[in-house]
Order: sequence, then C-alpha cells, then structure tokens
Amino acid sequence: MQKAFLAGAKGLEAKKEWINELNVFPVPDGDTGTNMTMTIMSAAREVAAVENPTMDSLAKAISSGSLRGARGNSGVILSQLFRGFTKEIKGKDVVDVKTLAQAFVHATETAYKAVMKPKEGTILTVAKGMADKAVEVAEETDDVLEFGGKVIEHGDYVLSQTPEMLPVLKQAGVVDSGGQGLMQVLKGAFDGLSGKEVDITVPDAKPVSAAASEAKGAASTDIDTAHIKYGYCTEFIINLEKHYDENSEHEFKAYLESIGDSIVVVSDDDIVKVHVHTNDPGLAIQKALTYGSLSRMKIDNMREEHQERVIQDAERKAAEQKAEEEKAEAAKAEPRKPYGFIAVSVGDGLGEIFKGIGADYLIEGGQTMNPSTEDMVNAIEHVNADTVYILPNNKNIILAAEQAKYLVEDKQIIVVPSKTVPQGITALINFIPDQTPEENLETMVEEMGRVKTGQITYAVRNTVIDDMEIHEGDIMGIGDHGMLAVSTSLEKTTVDTLKAMLDEDSELVTVYYGSDVTAEDAEALTAKLQENFPNVEIELQEGGQPIYYYLISVE
Repeated sequence: MQKAFLAGAKGLEAKKEWINELNVFPVPDGDTGTNMTMTIMSAAREVAAVENPTMDSLAKAISSGSLRGARGNSGVILSQLFRGFTKEIKGKDVVDVKTLAQAFVHATETAYKAVMKPKEGTILTVAKGMADKAVEVAEETDDVLEFGGKVIEHGDYVLSQTPEMLPVLKQAGVVDSGGQGLMQVLKGAFDGLSGKEVDITVPDAKPVSAAASEAKGAASTDIDTAHIKYGYCTEFIINLEKHYDENSEHEFKAYLESIGDSIVVVSDDDIVKVHVHTNDPGLAIQKALTYGSLSRMKIDNMREEHQERVIQDAERKAAEQKAEEEKAEAAKAEPRKPYGFIAVSVGDGLGEIFKGIGADYLIEGGQTMNPSTEDMVNAIEHVNADTVYILPNNKNIILAAEQAKYLVEDKQIIVVPSKTVPQGITALINFIPDQTPEENLETMVEEMGRVKTGQITYAVRNTVIDDMEIHEGDIMGIGDHGMLAVSTSLEKTTVDTLKAMLDEDSELVTVYYGSDVTAEDAEALTAKLQENFPNVEIELQEGGQPIYYYLISVE
C-alpha cells in the first residue's frame, strides 16, 4: 500500500506540466497539474515518513496529508477522494477486491459531497465511472491486479468521453485535466502494486531530531556547494612588459581553461584584464607573470561566500519566522475579538485596500498560486477572534478554505464565497458588526452578488471559447460567466469588456491596474473609458496584481 501510493504520487508529478497544458481556459493559469501534485506530495511526504506502516497509519497519513496540502478545486477534490477511500480501508488487515470496490464508492461519494454544485465531465465523473466499474468487476474476479487493470481501463474510457459532457472541452479538443490527473495517480499506483520498478523517493519525507537536523544542515550545505567545481574567483590585471600578441592570448586562455572555468581575458593596448574560477590561483598568477607585472589582484573563496549567503539566508528566514511568531503571540495576548477577517490577495495595492477596510490577515495567492488548506489554518491561528471570516476571492480557492473548517476547533469559521477580488472588497465593506455571523454572511453574499467583475489578461494558447477564436498573445476580457472580448489591442479589449458589462443600472466602475501597467498608461486608459462611458463614474486604483493587466469592478 505504501509503495503503491508513493508510486501514484510520482506518477502524477511526472505528468504535472502536461496536465497543466490541458487546462481549457487560455489564461496563463494552467495549474491543475500543479495543484494536484502539491496536494498529493503533501500526503506522500507523510506516507514516506511512516516507518512501520499499517493500514491505519497509512490511511491517516494519506487523509491528513492530502487535506492539509489541498490546493485549488482539483486538489481539494483529490484530497476528498483519498479521504473517502482511506476511511474504507482503515482498520483492515487485508484489502481484497470487495474492499477496494467499496473504497472507490466511498471515495466518490465523499468527493461529490464536498462540491456544492458538482459538474459532470470533470474529475468527479471519472471517479464515479471507475467506482461503478469497480463494483461490477468485484463480482467477477478476486484477482486484485485484474480488478485494477479493468477499472483503470474503464477510467480511461470515461475520461475520453468528458469532451462530450462539457462543450468547452470539445471546443478546445482536450479531455478534463483533473480527470487526467486522477488517472495518472491510479496508473502510477497500479505500477507500484504490480511490482514494476518505479521511483518512489519523496524529498523531505523523513522527520529528524534537532541533532540530526544540525547534521542534515551541514550535509545540505555540502550538497549546495558541490556544484562549485572551482572554488576561487581570481581577478587581476597584467601590465604587459613582454611580447603579447593574438597567439599569446590564445595560449594564455588555453592554459586558464586547463586549470579552471568562467574565463574572461580582455586585452587593451598594454594591459590585460583577467577573470578565472580555479582551485589554484597561484598557477594562474605564475603564468600571468610571464607576460608582465600584476596589479589589482583579487581572490575570493566562492565556497566561503556561499556559506555566508546560506547563513545570511537562514538568519533572514529565522528573523521572519520570529517576527511572525511574535505577531501571533501579540495577537493572542490582546483581548479576543468577536470577529476577524482573512483575505486572499496578490499585489501590494490590493493588499493595502483589504487592510484598509478591515482585513486582519492577508494570504498571498490568486489565480496561479492557490493557497493550501494548511495555509488557511495557519492564517486562522493568527487571528484572535471568535468568528473568522475567510474571503478566498477566487473560485478555485473556495473549497480549500471550506476544508479548513474541519481542522479548526476553537473558532467559528465562515467562508464568504467571493470568486473575485472586487466581490471580496464589496463583501468586507458591507460587514455590519451588530449583525449575527449568519446575518452578515447573508448580507455579504447578497451585496457582492451585485458586483460584476472583468479581468483583462493575455492568451497563452490558441483555442475557441464562447464562439470566440483566440490566438496565443491575444488580449482577452473575461467576465463572471465567460469571455466578453478578444482582440490584439489592450485598449480595445478593455473598452469592449466594459461595454459588455455595463447596463442601465450601472453607476460606479473601479479599475485596478496590475504590475505590468504603468500609472501613466492606466490613467490614459481610464480617461479613454470615461470618454466612452460618460454616464458612469470611473475610479482608478493601483492593484499591483500580476498577469491581469486590469481588474474591472462594476456596481
């Protein structure tokens, strides 16, 4: 079981980038493979650290590790599949095909329950198809390998049918990326179960004592410096006093190459500037002296410099950790508040906005960097309040936030299902201290539902979405429910996107400009928008978000 799970994890990791490429939407956020891999590798580290594995200890490691490491919707669903599966095998001395079939069924049921509105043509469909097949095959054979082969074969078939269930997949000519990720896990696990030679090494899997940690630290440093083949960075200038022509220069360079690398030899009239990495600076110096006298000699021990950088990095990280711990302790020392807020945000400007309207703690993350459930739990620990509201501000982070509820016992956790940053800002602004948590959740959801969001970014692949032909490099305007505009012009796409978002009730437009846009360009665009849409008020804010040139909020 241990080897099979680790082989499954490595099977997914090996195909991570390919699975990312299957993401249908052409925005630069192909992260299904990354999210699923980070989720399963979190569990794999715990599984690999189990020294005397039993079904109970492995089940706990898989369930706990994947839950804490769950990232993005695909990662959370994968963790729930593991959670349901391990509940069925927990406590069993022997796992036969009947138990495996029930584990497949329980896994699917658990995953479906975790998703508020399950959509067919996704990883859930693939899981359910295999669960149904598992029950059928368990009646036909007692052979675990035959059982596994037939279930996986059927899973591939169901996966191949996902484009028939989701038009967006069919348009793009791909299968569901989450379903493909699940199949990679099972195929890897089957290889491990079948006795095939597979790589099951998991980095950072073994827990170590403080003393061992010190020793490991020394070893890590040795490994880090091992790539430094030549240890001394040697520089000097030769003041030419003897014959030195083009042939001499070639001869000198050839000699330096025989004793080192990173060689730079620059001749200029009566001087030669020399730079070489070598283990014996004296040899370089002796050779140079045959051409003249030396000046501006400088020899640095690169291994020593590397060690100093390692120490400095460690000290910096320790200081950061200490500051975080002191911040957390200070928060605990303060009187416990009735409520607190956590917001997921990326970009200094957006972060300052959230802090300004009451967010107690920010988790850095967003479209391409989905925080894990454990990130959520760590954030909750920093907020000393009876009720903690989490604003995910991205549809792919909501499930991970929801899972944090199961890991926190001393606080009420309320996840406000904000799918965009403008929704999160609106929700937080409309919090009313005198209302109950339940009343506030209702109010916040209602108010953020009035906000429309547009996102302006670039395409990373050719595809067709919502009957719009998109080419790599095009500028796209994405709305709450699909594609709004596509062109090769940032200005035109932004204008067309806002035009599609506005209606007769629209009053206020807020434009948040990203890190790839200058303030001057953003101001010029805002003036253009105001010129095109004089009946609404348009405000400009620095968002600092990556990838998305502009986030547009319409109220």
